[in-house]
Amino acid sequence: MLLLVPSALAVLSGISVVTQQLLNANLRSALSSAAWSGFASYLVGLACMAVFALALREPPPGMGVLRQVPWWAWSGGLFGAIFIGLAILLVPQLGAATFVALVVAGQMLASAGFDHFGGLGLEQRPLDATRLVGIALLIGGVVLIRR
Repeated sequence: MLLLVPSALAVLSGISVVTQQLLNANLRSALSSAAWSGFASYLVGLACMAVFALALREPPPGMGVLRQVPWWAWSGGLFGAIFIGLAILLVPQLGAATFVALVVAGQMLASAGFDHFGGLGLEQRPLDATRLVGIALLIGGVVLIRR
């Protein structure tokens, strides 16, 4: 029961990702530009995050804190841009279900690797037979959705 609300929010997060990709693909068609569609997506997202930070009344981090952040920690936006750009290009070609299934498979493979090796500061969680079966079933689901 303790995980019900976080699980429901995670499902809503997944719904928002699919909705975002469909909206971005439609915007790409309207603008005839994948780049400007992605730019618009990030511009609106930036505005929303600014409102969120203001609503939480969080002060901006100081220069001392910013200097202590490792260089690689700033690259999240790069990977977000890769995701958005590829989604804008691929959702119309693959369809939403296939695209999301492939994204989830990629996320699962990367997540299992990061967990297993304790990558990027995660606690190490070794792969075991149960996890490997889960990954195999997920990849099998991707194959079935793609058919």
